[in-house]
Amino acid sequence: MLTAIYLVRHAHSNYSSDELGRGLSEKGIKDVECISRLLIEENVEVFISSPYRRAIQTIEGAASAMKMNIELDSRFKERILAAPPVEDFATSIQKVWGDPNFILPGGESNNQAQMRGIEGLSVVLERYRGKRIAIGTHGNIMAIMMNYFDSEYDYEFWKGLSMPDIYKLSFEDNILIGVERVWMD
Repeated sequence: MLTAIYLVRHAHSNYSSDELGRGLSEKGIKDVECISRLLIEENVEVFISSPYRRAIQTIEGAASAMKMNIELDSRFKERILAAPPVEDFATSIQKVWGDPNFILPGGESNNQAQMRGIEGLSVVLERYRGKRIAIGTHGNIMAIMMNYFDSEYDYEFWKGLSMPDIYKLSFEDNILIGVERVWMD
């Protein structure tokens, strides 16, 4: 039985240190209209999101139009790089991608974040087998989850993601059988 998971990287947001409450920018809000149309056309049946406001806002237009609730799941929140935030983000993110077990103080390694995300995907695949599911999430955790299935989804892939971005992962039972980018910014 085919299950389709749409990993939806949130639309553009202006950076702030408020990870949980940071909302979409004006550009991000405009992109939500197109995302909503796409998810409606794809006949999404289930909406799940990271608890971060920007991820919820990115898929809530489609969920609302289809009169569906959004289930929140913290396993799809962005990976914690470090706490407090690092000064040199570019160097730090390269380090964690270069060594999947490397952990910055207060952060998660790629392997830790990947296991969190894959645990969430496994639950979704079991609970919603045969459905079309949109998951509002974030760029780094999205790439890390995809990397679990194929190493081509690496640091360079993550750097090439747009904001928003959407990848459809097709599963037969729990086996990934196809990946398709369905959003072009």
